[in-house]
Amino acid sequence: MLRLFRLIALVEGITTIALFLIAMPLKYWFGNPALVPPVGMTHGIAWLAYVGGMLICLPGKGLSAWGWLRTFLVALFPFGTFINDPSLRRLEARQEQAPA
Repeated sequence: MLRLFRLIALVEGITTIALFLIAMPLKYWFGNPALVPPVGMTHGIAWLAYVGGMLICLPGKGLSAWGWLRTFLVALFPFGTFINDPSLRRLEARQEQAPA
């Protein structure tokens, strides 16, 4: 489940990049707003999937209260999901090494 959540976080981060580095510059610098609605909606759906993924994929995985808070807070800042990924990767590695 952690791998699934990390994939969701990656998609959320990529949609953020697409919105901030492609769609919005096209709108504000070149006067072409065509990409903002579809990319913005895709990013919104990805963000909701991220929050939903937290609720589905993370319970019982050993995240501390700070880990939960950090994982949520990084979704509020551009590129935050990429910053949080090493922490999730370490947690995933610990989960895989734990005896069944």
